[in-house]
Amino acid sequence: METVSTVRATEPLPLYSDTTARELMKRLYDLQEERVQTYKLFEEGFQAYLKGSPNYNFNMYRQLVHEITQTFNKISQDILAVQIALSERHNMSTVASLISKIQEEEKTKLELTAKLQISRQNNIDHPAEELHSQEITATKQRIQEVVDHIVELLEELKYETEDLYLEDGSKVPEIDR
Repeated sequence: METVSTVRATEPLPLYSDTTARELMKRLYDLQEERVQTYKLFEEGFQAYLKGSPNYNFNMYRQLVHEITQTFNKISQDILAVQIALSERHNMSTVASLISKIQEEEKTKLELTAKLQISRQNNIDHPAEELHSQEITATKQRIQEVVDHIVELLEELKYETEDLYLEDGSKVPEIDR
């Protein structure tokens, strides 16, 4: 399993004073892709943790959660800096608003992911209790709804920023979800 590089959550926001709107959008798409990869690492680590049942390696899992949390915090802070730069330096308030909505949905997705992990472990530890299985199903469905909304917001963002790419015929970046 790969490990997530740790960063200080209190790092100052990056400055994007000389960055074009197009470069900021590229940075945003790169950060979203990093988020997707971080979720994959989180799931891999959680799967490894579950394989230890009933003798879970909680210290390993706690360290994983710590590293993942720091990574998500860093990504969110960097996206906030992009959002501010687009709004204040490039007068792209609609785009900044969409980014804010994406951030809120990503927060919800992370909270639901944590809830799902708890339900999955409870289901392994207490297989006779149907409630855990129902919670897993309901939480997975809710996560899918959130992911679908994030995709919709990203599509709207793509539409709002397509003029940035029309100048030289470049293609708007795609994000793996």
